[in-house]
Amino acid sequence: MTLLRSLNRALTATTGLQVRRAAPAAPPGRKASAVKPARRPTPVYRCPAPEELATDRLLRQPVFIMSPVRSGSTLLRMLLNAHSRLHSPHELHIRRLEVDYGSKLSQRAMSALDLERGDLEHLLWDRVMHRELTRSGKDFIVEKTPSNAFVHERIRDCWPDARFVFLLRHPVSIAQSWHEGDPDKRTYDEAAADALRYMTAVDTAREAITGGHTLRYEDITADPGKELRGLCAFLDLDFEPAMLDYGSRDASQLVKGLGDWRDKIRSGSVQSGRALPAEEEIPPLLRPMCRAWGYSS
Repeated sequence: MTLLRSLNRALTATTGLQVRRAAPAAPPGRKASAVKPARRPTPVYRCPAPEELATDRLLRQPVFIMSPVRSGSTLLRMLLNAHSRLHSPHELHIRRLEVDYGSKLSQRAMSALDLERGDLEHLLWDRVMHRELTRSGKDFIVEKTPSNAFVHERIRDCWPDARFVFLLRHPVSIAQSWHEGDPDKRTYDEAAADALRYMTAVDTAREAITGGHTLRYEDITADPGKELRGLCAFLDLDFEPAMLDYGSRDASQLVKGLGDWRDKIRSGSVQSGRALPAEEEIPPLLRPMCRAWGYSS
């Protein structure tokens, strides 16, 4: 019996986990074969009934900002984080936290508890976010990862009492900002096509979820006090003037790759937005979304 097999037998017997041998490195001068891993099957999960929430979820009434990339979601979360009862950390990317079984026995054990893989992932998501909220000492958490829009149904099922805020911005401004963020990586046309995926996901979520609250980036930069008062009313919270000066509270979570981190957001106060593009500047690819969101006739 090899050492690896012996280790696996002992480890599986005690924890259900397994050690796997790493794939051999490619010889010098040769590239490793780009073999994509098989796609995992869609996880099975159940949506907790209202009477089950007390035992199935630690987090209550989380707030999710559904927005495309480069739409001002970092600004909005900084404004909300300056509220005494709201904690809005950097992007958490919880949808990428996955759970798997180390053995058939562990899978059977969880199934006997009425917990499938998707249920276990939901417990993990909930625990991570509840831990972050508890550490903040506040009452409600606000999560703003743009890719959450792609799994809005699952997020709604995970937290049936979740509240949703939809943040829109002119599609051309989004595409321009997405391109300018890394011009060596994306041409403007590539940025527009990529950003459109997020816009479409947000639009789909907005149609599917009733009772949400919609904001526009341009309205926030023009009159942040008015927009925040409306948002606080939706969240059943009192508006706090200190929200408008978010920089004096916390600029510690501006992390590259987890939201905007550049000078404009680091200023600590709301800055003017870029001028809206003229009608003739809207590329054909983005015209339908501009019309759908009321930015074009």
